[in-house]
Amino acid sequence: MHNSSFMPQFLLLAFADRRELQLLHFWLFLAISLAALLANGLILSAVACDHHLHTPMGFFLLNLSLTDLGSICTTVPKAMDNSLWDTRTISYAGCLAQAFLLVIFLGAEVFLLTIMCYDRYVAICKPLHYGTLLGSRACAHMAAAVWATGFLTALLLTANTFSLPLCQGNALGQFFCEIPHILKLSCSHSGYLREIGLIVVSCCLSLGCFVFIVFSYVQIFRAVLRIPSQQGRHKAFSTCLPHLAMVSLFISTGTFAHLKPPSISSPSLDQVVSVLYSVVPPALNPLIYSLRNQELKDALRKLITGCFSEAINSPSSACYVPH
Repeated sequence: MHNSSFMPQFLLLAFADRRELQLLHFWLFLAISLAALLANGLILSAVACDHHLHTPMGFFLLNLSLTDLGSICTTVPKAMDNSLWDTRTISYAGCLAQAFLLVIFLGAEVFLLTIMCYDRYVAICKPLHYGTLLGSRACAHMAAAVWATGFLTALLLTANTFSLPLCQGNALGQFFCEIPHILKLSCSHSGYLREIGLIVVSCCLSLGCFVFIVFSYVQIFRAVLRIPSQQGRHKAFSTCLPHLAMVSLFISTGTFAHLKPPSISSPSLDQVVSVLYSVVPPALNPLIYSLRNQELKDALRKLITGCFSEAINSPSSACYVPH
């Protein structure tokens, strides 16, 4: 029996055995990660620089962009490195750090999406109470609770997981270090059951958030249907439906990946599902949450225009945001 503390490295699951497909995977992930970095970086800059976006939704968008950047920077670079150099290894410390950070960012994203839905619910269904329910102090407290919960959950799960003896080899059935796949290497029955219980509780919390989001959107849609203007209804639906679709994709695929029965599990299915909740949302969230936000689009336009103007007039100067 080999204890996990003496395991020097883990073997990640390769996307393909053929060299051409490995390079295709590298370039695909490079494009996705660059798009996510650029889009989320623009949102961070726009929210920070434009005072019109210093609102509860802008504040939560800033935090969401941070979780998206953290999530994609945690999983994608190592997968790209392995595909480029035709390797599968990740060090023990690197695997621990990857699992820990991923739980923080994905957990924080679930709660942030729930809070952002609550923001829309209050804005549409209880507009007179918006300033009271979502004041600056309340928003700061909610954001602090989100990050603290993500950190404590990650600390608890990773500490329990990496304290278990691992005697089933070192090959993970995933292209990044994920706690459920590390647990499959465990030979401690009691520790395995304890950790599975923690994961089930985490998934139940995610499902609880999803139920709250669906319930909130039902109330939102009922309020929207009472809007007399057809244009107003169309605008509200076109804003809310993409949000709901993105939240459904993120939470449903993440929960399915961790709670699906072993009988339908396969390496290819696990990879597809994991990409849908760990790689796709960070790239699409900026697009979904900015396309229908006119203030954010105006701020991004000012930011990009200011950068180009300053680059033309003085290439060595920093970008500015015109007011």
